[in-house]
Amino acid sequence: MRIGLFGGSFNPPHEAHRLAALAALKKLGLDAVWWLVSPGNPLKSGRGLAPLDERIAAAKRLARHPRIAVTGIEAALGTRYTSDTIAALKARCRGVRFVWIMGADNLAQFHLWQNWRGIAAMLPLAVIDRPGASLRASAGVAAQTLARHRLTESDGLLLADARPPAWIFLHGLKSPLSSTALRAKMQLHSN
Repeated sequence: MRIGLFGGSFNPPHEAHRLAALAALKKLGLDAVWWLVSPGNPLKSGRGLAPLDERIAAAKRLARHPRIAVTGIEAALGTRYTSDTIAALKARCRGVRFVWIMGADNLAQFHLWQNWRGIAAMLPLAVIDRPGASLRASAGVAAQTLARHRLTESDGLLLADARPPAWIFLHGLKSPLSSTALRAKMQLHSN
């Protein structure tokens, strides 16, 4: 099995999440993508964070695809950091080839994540292009540190089998949707 792990708060989930998952399924030859709806991002304030069960339910309504599974596994595992979640999943799912999927905006600040180098050493990374984040992400600490391990986009089908560290930047999905912008818009309408 080749499974993409797409983590985030999904607060709220939106069509760009779905488009990113569908692109990863196709371009990386994955069997499935698991959305890991996080109890909360350690790098962000919990203010304005909808309850986990509501975000999971909304993500399930949005996913609408037999190969996208929405889960709150981090809460069930009791993990707070991505590196711990990945380690737990790899221990429980031996033989599964996992790929971490993130937006380019996350690559730009990936070096701030707990044990980010350990994450890159545990599994290959797929970075999905985001509007306004491409240059910042490519110039960031993590991208520069991992530059020699970057595969070309045409090697997408090889990523899940690549020995980490290995990563790829997937272009073409520049949806302007963002959870931050959607929350701001909802806040505006509620006032």
